[in-house]
Amino acid sequence: MNQRDEHPTIQKVRRLPERTPPESLTAAELRQLCLACGADDMGLVSIDRPELDDQREEILSVAPWTKTLLSFVCKMNREPVRSSVRSWSNLEFHETGDRINDVGQAVVTHLEQRGDRALNPPMGFPMEMDRFPGKIWVVSHKPIAVAAGLGQMGIHRNVIHPKFGNFILLGTILLGQEFAAESQSEPVDYHPCLECKLCVAACPVGAISANGDFNFNSCYTHNYREFMGGFGDWVEQVADSRNRNDYRRRVSDSESASVWQSLSFGANYKAAYCLSVCPAGEDVIAPWLDDRQQFMQETLRPLQEKEEAIYAIRGSDAADHVTKRFPHKKLRFVNGTLHATTIDSFLKNAQHLFQPGQADGLDAVYHFTFSGSEQRQATFRIQDRRLEVEEGHHGTRNLHVRADSKTWLKFLAREIPIAWALLTLRVRLSGSPTWLLKFGKCFPS
Repeated sequence: MNQRDEHPTIQKVRRLPERTPPESLTAAELRQLCLACGADDMGLVSIDRPELDDQREEILSVAPWTKTLLSFVCKMNREPVRSSVRSWSNLEFHETGDRINDVGQAVVTHLEQRGDRALNPPMGFPMEMDRFPGKIWVVSHKPIAVAAGLGQMGIHRNVIHPKFGNFILLGTILLGQEFAAESQSEPVDYHPCLECKLCVAACPVGAISANGDFNFNSCYTHNYREFMGGFGDWVEQVADSRNRNDYRRRVSDSESASVWQSLSFGANYKAAYCLSVCPAGEDVIAPWLDDRQQFMQETLRPLQEKEEAIYAIRGSDAADHVTKRFPHKKLRFVNGTLHATTIDSFLKNAQHLFQPGQADGLDAVYHFTFSGSEQRQATFRIQDRRLEVEEGHHGTRNLHVRADSKTWLKFLAREIPIAWALLTLRVRLSGSPTWLLKFGKCFPS
């Protein structure tokens, strides 16, 4: 006998009656459990479903026992979210977010007590900050909710529930139990979006276009100003300030107070107006159907007419949009903070940083060859206000950039000027330097 076998815990467990696996819950029983714990709707989808092809590998890498994903929603109260007083809307976001986590934990606790394997990732934070500025979450709630039949993605990039509209927050639970295909949910077979374009009209930075394009960087810079990226820029402002007066010149008293509030009570969204004005959903649509003009007057106009600070990067599409569409709002220029830390992240995140408006009229092909610690070749093709990034060199280039990878990343992070990199031959150009200037205009920082 192994000496460890004499441990009291091992001996006590071995004397217990043989454990039998719990009888599996049916999908209906699981639904009742979720509703009893506070969810407003739920759906089940197998980890093997084709809709989750781009999610499966990462989930299984950390929870390889996962067989099924349970997606659930909690409703938000609509009037606080619609209000132009954003402290009211942010309270609703935070309270409902806490409820999502409470529901997830309650369901998992019940399942674990039964002997079922289950895990509830957080709705939002905390996340894996060691990955920042890359993908800091493991489970993407939105595509899972769509696959589980809880709605479709609107052009504002929020899930619209057929009944509750976009006034919902999402949660996911990983389950070790398999369910037959007939017990699983199917995606909603129509799109709840009304194509009213009110989200386009409401967005203060023009991040949502009428044709369905989305400018990630515009939304991220303003709406998420007091989340990770904006906080980093604020810290740099503090570090760069020579004294108290210099800091006050850079950061207003109200901005300092707003950062304190977000640090104390949870990061606050600056806008999220796209959710506020969306009339889609069976429980939501009546006021819009009854009187569209009154709906716009009560819901859209206060957000459009609100005098507020709008955060944008100098030379960005958002800055142009605010100047043209909302001249009464105060434009505040800030630094971009989504700095690539690897060449791989530079290539993958280029689409998020690209500004189509700044690329208007540009038709060019750029070849990049990176040497040193990261050796890669890539092609950037900019045409018709769109960007394509490919591995390797393709097409006839207008400019070939050869760069030491570390030097290029330091340039992107504004740690060294491009002139120094060129003079030291750590970056070399084949082609007119004006093409590099045109390239840089598409990625203001």
